[in-house]
Amino acid sequence: MELSGVVLFLALALAPSSVALENGLARTPPMGWMSWERFRCNVDCQADPRNCISEQLFFEMADKLAEDGWRELGYKYINIDDCWSAKQRDATGRLVPDPKRFPRGIKALADYVHARGLKLGIYGDLGIFTCGGYPGTMLEHVKLDAQTFAEWGVDMLKLDGCYSTAEEQAKGYPEMARALNATGRPIVYSCSWPAYQGGLPPKVNYTILAEICNLWRNYDDIQDSWDSVLSIVDWFFTNQDVLQPAAGPGHWNDPDMLIIGNFGLSYEESRSQMALWTVMAAPLLMSTDLRTISPSAKEILQNRLMIQINQDPLGIQGRRIVKEKSHIEVFLRPLSQAASALVFFSRRTDMPFRYTTSLANLHFPKDTVYEVQDVYAGKIIGALKTANNFSLVINPSGVVMWYLRPMALPVQPGYVRQQALGEGFHPIL
Repeated sequence: MELSGVVLFLALALAPSSVALENGLARTPPMGWMSWERFRCNVDCQADPRNCISEQLFFEMADKLAEDGWRELGYKYINIDDCWSAKQRDATGRLVPDPKRFPRGIKALADYVHARGLKLGIYGDLGIFTCGGYPGTMLEHVKLDAQTFAEWGVDMLKLDGCYSTAEEQAKGYPEMARALNATGRPIVYSCSWPAYQGGLPPKVNYTILAEICNLWRNYDDIQDSWDSVLSIVDWFFTNQDVLQPAAGPGHWNDPDMLIIGNFGLSYEESRSQMALWTVMAAPLLMSTDLRTISPSAKEILQNRLMIQINQDPLGIQGRRIVKEKSHIEVFLRPLSQAASALVFFSRRTDMPFRYTTSLANLHFPKDTVYEVQDVYAGKIIGALKTANNFSLVINPSGVVMWYLRPMALPVQPGYVRQQALGEGFHPIL
């Protein structure tokens, strides 16, 4: 069992949240849609008008978020990634959108998005160029670009770090936070700073980072493959002692986009990504074609209980608490109202595996009874005492995810649920 650092986890989970960026935003992980993983830097609108980076793509995705039930579940951000701008700034030094692909401008796109009850995100890069070779934000452009984004009605900024030095990043990322706040417009600030510095101390100071950014990319870009998902999971949970305490309301670790609904994940792998991102209290930013998404992928992404867990107001990031030789891993996320989420994850590739354990083995409090609900099935499984063994079957590369609520001990036939024990309570590890 991987139980090192659990005492620190308990202390940090019960401690007040560290000071976040002073904009009052992203009190729960942001949810929405982002263009990059699915549509990349496709700018050939003559050959591929339906899938190129253009205002039409974002109009259509906004319509889908508003019409197909996504917005009501919390998916509210429509985020433009790289390759949206013209190749040169204008005569006044301002960034401008590509005139052929965004003929009505970003302000008109923001108005369209806002009229549908959604929010618009945009992409910038703290460097000479963006990663795709478009104009970057040099230090002398920081204030101007922040003001430009605010005037356009932008609600979130992702600031990448290609073509910049460590010294420029150390100056530029905090400067952009100040510049965004100075505009007076509430703009969620997503930084790629730690990803360019290896993601770990001593190069990355997460205490300082939480005072600058609302969310941040720590690690490599996700690709449309299960190997990519596993590499991200491995890095995040191998380094959970550093990363887990850094997250909380207003400041989140970002393992990158959800690729559910694309081409690289099976059904079981898709369910696993959703569950593991939820346990990580990760932003839920889909990058798929909402116009053609399959019913099964949509069902995973629109699971109401899953989203409720992801958006839990305590904002405690979960941890891996068990790593078995059988290639079964168990993850725990403490939630408000004394509840918990457990994910049982199989790294096996052979056949479904029957895993047996107990809540006592997972260090839940003694003499407690929990109501157990299967997150994907939605059904209440029943009442479970801490001491009782249970078995569950986990498919290869799949998960079983439980939502647990404490109940009163039985005093007569049947169980009576007790009142919640307070938001700070969770299983003692």
